[in-house]
Amino acid sequence: MDLYDVMRTTFACRDWTDEPVSHETVHRILDNARFAPNGGNRQGWHVIVLDDKETRRRLIPLIEPTTSIYAAQTMAGESPWNSITPSSVDPAEAAAAGHSFPGLDKMVDAPVVLVITVDLSLVASFDKELDRVGVISGASIYPFVWNILLSARNEGLGGVLTTYLAGQEPEVQKVLGIPSHHAVAAMVPLGVPVKQLTKLRRAEVSEFTTIDSFDGPTFESPASGE
Repeated sequence: MDLYDVMRTTFACRDWTDEPVSHETVHRILDNARFAPNGGNRQGWHVIVLDDKETRRRLIPLIEPTTSIYAAQTMAGESPWNSITPSSVDPAEAAAAGHSFPGLDKMVDAPVVLVITVDLSLVASFDKELDRVGVISGASIYPFVWNILLSARNEGLGGVLTTYLAGQEPEVQKVLGIPSHHAVAAMVPLGVPVKQLTKLRRAEVSEFTTIDSFDGPTFESPASGE
């Protein structure tokens, strides 16, 4: 596929056919994804291919408290799990309420499920002293995860980058034997999409790009001035 076509049609797929995906295909996806940029070329990622169905099912009760809080905050009109605005939702009550989260079972039962971690001892977290949630560490893992999704699209597959497992990271580490210095960065289900989307809705460049400062002039396409 053309690169731009891949970029414009790689959507968050949460519904797959039962068609199996071979280890050969998964290996080819990872073999191409590994060329992602990362800090110092330290390549601190690790991928767990979850073949065992029972192990996958053990992840559901670890995901549910996080998604229940997400759902409760969404129903309260909030931007869920954000680190800026305090939530009006009691997290313990929301987690215990067991709000259903669409597609969770499908994701865990997808033809392929990958859990991706990053070795924090290899990551330069330049924002670790700032008084806010750290984001810089993600630069050394999420380009790799996105490359997996782009590679999967090129293979005719679809997937979705989920981060729910981070909410119960210590328990996930126990279940999957992950060392404590590895952060659980993503769970990525993959498979043949029931429906392949080709027209995605995204904001135009002019809606999120400015010149010289955050509140500077809008960066417009040169063609728009013709």
